[in-house]
Amino acid sequence: MAVSELTCIYYALILHDDEVTVNEDKINAFIKAAGVNVEPFWPGLFAKALSNVNIASLICNVGVGGPAPAAGGAAPAGGAAPASTAAPAVEKKKEEAKKEES
Repeated sequence: MAVSELTCIYYALILHDDEVTVNEDKINAFIKAAGVNVEPFWPGLFAKALSNVNIASLICNVGVGGPAPAAGGAAPAGGAAPASTAAPAVEKKKEEAKKEES
């Protein structure tokens, strides 16, 4: 990420932590006080993007996606693979990964 983006992210988080509404003027005030060079469109972009977002919910759900995929990937067209054949394949991949790391 660019310095401009990270700067705006950090200042938006600081404002949220202080329970202050995130807006362009407040982000610009932080940038000016810190003496950081930021491209002028970033503060407005972040302020608009966060205007209708629950930042606390956004923070708590970082990295949370949809449902986890089933182990072993998609089932073949003829039906699901027996559990006895899927488990050894996963274990074999783990062993190969460990060998490659060392």
